[in-house]
Amino acid sequence: MKYLAPIALVIASILFLANSASTMETSNNPAKIARIWRGWTSPQNAEKLEHILRDEAIPSIEKNKPDGLKGIELLTLPDGNEVMFTTIMYFESIESVKAFAGEDYSKAHIDPAVAPLLSRFDKTVAHHTIKESKSW
Repeated sequence: MKYLAPIALVIASILFLANSASTMETSNNPAKIARIWRGWTSPQNAEKLEHILRDEAIPSIEKNKPDGLKGIELLTLPDGNEVMFTTIMYFESIESVKAFAGEDYSKAHIDPAVAPLLSRFDKTVAHHTIKESKSW
């Protein structure tokens, strides 16, 4: 029963991906870079972390949407005695990533409200080149 919320979030993320992927593919400037970050928290802190990311951090990014940002996803996965959170942000180019994150764009920037909830996190952010994106 305690994993229903993470499962529901994964399902919602899949539905979001299906809708956003088609938008990313058909726009004049499709996303070319996926910025991926992961952080882990205890099951006890997972709901609070999800709330901060989903209801505060993502809307703030959306409100101040930097040029070249095409979308964002929030994913969760129960991982042993922890819950892993993954964010994937889609950008037009590495230049648009730099405009968002600064010249040291591979360094993870952790919100002070999020830091105490994390048991560990990726100190660097991975930037993948999107070679193909399909949705049905």
